[in-house]
Amino acid sequence: MYPSSSSSSPQWQLQSTIWTENKSGATGFLIVGFSDSPELQGPLFLFFLIIYLVTVWGNLLIVSLISTDSLLQTPMYFFLCNLSCLDISYSSVTAPYLLHIFSTGNNNISFEKCMVQLYFFGSFTVTEYMLLTTMAYDRYMAICRPLFYPQVMNQRTCILLAAAAWIGGFLAAVPVIIVISALTFCVSNIINHFFCDVTALLKLSCDDISAVELVVFAEGSSLLFSCFILTMMSYIYIISAILKITSAEGRYKTFSTCGSHLTAVTLFYVLLVCVYMKPPSLYSLDEGKVVSVLYVNVIPMLNPIIYSLRNKDVKKALQELPRRWFYCMPRAILGDSLI
Repeated sequence: MYPSSSSSSPQWQLQSTIWTENKSGATGFLIVGFSDSPELQGPLFLFFLIIYLVTVWGNLLIVSLISTDSLLQTPMYFFLCNLSCLDISYSSVTAPYLLHIFSTGNNNISFEKCMVQLYFFGSFTVTEYMLLTTMAYDRYMAICRPLFYPQVMNQRTCILLAAAAWIGGFLAAVPVIIVISALTFCVSNIINHFFCDVTALLKLSCDDISAVELVVFAEGSSLLFSCFILTMMSYIYIISAILKITSAEGRYKTFSTCGSHLTAVTLFYVLLVCVYMKPPSLYSLDEGKVVSVLYVNVIPMLNPIIYSLRNKDVKKALQELPRRWFYCMPRAILGDSLI
């Protein structure tokens, strides 16, 4: 039985030493989290619980608005609906287990559960920047090719692009999870992170990880770089088209249709680069944990706020939502014939 997060540091060191001497491979890990101090468990639990609840509620609200408002039945909002579903899934990979650690003090995670968490986290990460790239292309077509937009971005195309992002994400994580799960973990069983992150896991392996690092870096950087280039190319054309608009009001109105997406893209890419594109010699797990909180927990919470505050259609739909609920609720309860 592994010690819980409330165990003292000497106990963790003893457990790690015994596990290193056995060198029999990993049967489970200990998630360090942020602190083993008992007085901090309650505030940390409350902090991450609020973030998680706001994330789920905010993104469900966006999905509800897009699903019920006829004005939001467009390709841009279809992709935003997918992004909201993704953000709920993305944060749900890590937040519930982290809350479990804070509430129970049991920070043990089995090898199988760790690999499952790692797989879904990698899948949703890849899906996110593929979906953001698709949204950038949608804005490019709407602003730079408005005459062809209805024909190109039809319902079938939108469904195929969204499906490609989801399927591509789940397939892209397979090679990484295969090479990681094949490693022997005998250096320690203590993951200095708040979830099963690839960089933290590689530090626990007693095998030669140079080939694994190459696979992880090559796949991650190639996908990230290709999506980044496509996104930047879309926005170069978009900005060029906006600058050709003669009126300041026209430029502002056009830019406002993609300003929210550009903000979300910038936040996501900057934080990912800060965490995963550093050389191993410069990477700090303690620093990585703090930055990871921003893109794993905070960005999924902020996305609904970013898209709501900077989007007139979403704000209008939010204002009309109580009226629609008031109108639809009696129908749902009593039936049309009794209204």
